[in-house]
Amino acid sequence: MSTTTLGKSKSRNGNDRAVLPLRNGEHLSREEFERRWDVTPGLRMAELIEGIVFMPPPTSTTHSNSHDALHHWLSLYARSTPGLKSSITPSLRLDNKNEFQPDCVLRIASPRLGSSRVAADDYLEGAPELVAEVAVSSSDYDAHEKLDVNERIGVQEYLLWEVLDSRIEWRRLEGGEFVRLTERADGVHGSRVFPGLWLDLRALLAGDERKVARVLERGMKSAEHAAFVKRLAATK
Repeated sequence: MSTTTLGKSKSRNGNDRAVLPLRNGEHLSREEFERRWDVTPGLRMAELIEGIVFMPPPTSTTHSNSHDALHHWLSLYARSTPGLKSSITPSLRLDNKNEFQPDCVLRIASPRLGSSRVAADDYLEGAPELVAEVAVSSSDYDAHEKLDVNERIGVQEYLLWEVLDSRIEWRRLEGGEFVRLTERADGVHGSRVFPGLWLDLRALLAGDERKVARVLERGMKSAEHAAFVKRLAATK
């Protein structure tokens, strides 16, 4: 999707018709949402959630700093695990009523193992293995509508950082429903989908990025991570 000015598109009978810019709260199909996006000037962020357009306010410094820390953690893991891709706020097509821009995505790039793909027009489609959201102004729908859609679509893990409440919840899909991951005896949480993706939630909440990186490094030196890397390499 590009950012342009008010334009036209072809109707079913072949006639040109005006395409209006996106408006917050509209009820649209995903196809119409993308068509409107293309003619909305200056648009950087918009989501279609259960057929309703959400256009969030400008990003706060609090959100931006938390987002950066979360993406740094996922990016470090992806760079040390060939066959994975981490993305920041990609347009993610899920179904005809939902197109999100999640804060962070971690996915298996191999079509033999992964459940998402890059479409011909370079946009992401399907359910990434892990979706992570930073919630400041978006806490309500990140924790409810978007969580429900990610669960229904088959996202394997959903991490929600509710910044103002100093709370991080990491969920795993089991039997079609999200259940919370529990920490180990050492206080570290570990992904079930991505072996070695370890996170000290308390350190992340406290802004101790060095400890976050040290814990992740231990995870990436584990036998489980080494076995995962071999399995990914075998699918190339």
